[in-house]
Amino acid sequence: MDQEKQWIKKVKKNASSEAANKLISKYYKEMYAFVYKQTLDTDLSLDLTQEIFISVLKSIKHFDSHKASFRTWLYRLASNRLVDYYRSKHYKYKQLSESFDVYDFEDEEDMTVSLEYKEDVKKITLIVNQLGSSSQQIVRLKLFGEYTLREIAAIVQIPQSTVKTRYYAALKLIKKEMKEHRYE
Repeated sequence: MDQEKQWIKKVKKNASSEAANKLISKYYKEMYAFVYKQTLDTDLSLDLTQEIFISVLKSIKHFDSHKASFRTWLYRLASNRLVDYYRSKHYKYKQLSESFDVYDFEDEEDMTVSLEYKEDVKKITLIVNQLGSSSQQIVRLKLFGEYTLREIAAIVQIPQSTVKTRYYAALKLIKKEMKEHRYE
């Protein structure tokens, strides 16, 4: 039995904090990166990552290694949490009240590239937030989690052909929306 399965078993059986810490340590950076790519906000990413792992520990008794790997299950929980966040009143309020942040940059070119990237990610996130939750999950896993369509099908437990259809329909919408709003 590999180390990860032993940790999961100990957490399920004895609520072992040592095993839980090891399990979290193994995936923390990966989950944080997944969240940060979608929020571009350090504090928010830390908060959401913490919430994801709290959810993992609360619901680990429902994890079934015969249905999916722990990593796959973890990404499913993480993408569901992100969908919930982007639907929340807190996020919507923050978007209405947020002013442009002051950034520290080495030079003007660095600032321009970084601001353009952040603005594009923000626009894409707003478009993705308009999709249904299943499509959101697929797009987030593909764009920000860098999963293949086959892996996404396993994570969301729908046929690969459905994943493909939803992903390419979402991409088409994103490209259309980006093109329409690029020059405004």
